[in-house]
Amino acid sequence: MTLASDARCPCGTGESFGACCARYLGANAAAAPTAEALMRSRYSAFAVGDAASLLRTWHHSTRPAHLELDAQTRWLHLSIDDVVPGGPFDHSGIVEFTATYRGPGGRGSQHERSRFVRQDGAWFYVDGDVD
Repeated sequence: MTLASDARCPCGTGESFGACCARYLGANAAAAPTAEALMRSRYSAFAVGDAASLLRTWHHSTRPAHLELDAQTRWLHLSIDDVVPGGPFDHSGIVEFTATYRGPGGRGSQHERSRFVRQDGAWFYVDGDVD
């Protein structure tokens, strides 16, 4: 799925996609400045079907060899529930979120407390606890 840069960003900030998450996705992506910005861009990557960006921002210690996204799942809404450190000068952070989706089985949500680390100035998703 492609999304116009002037469309509303899927991550829910209210900004345009081009001014928000698009800059952290794709081959020439900038590094997200915070764990929350990376979390939001990863949600947007799921929303637009950008598996390559998801793999690129996944820490090497936990990254799968490949990732196939379900084309029948439509991501509807992201709520950031908590952020623990994860700022531009931190080395680790936690972002707790709830992501709402619609799939073949109907509407659902995923609640996760995700762990992130910053290495060489770039944030990476490590893993998360899902309820």
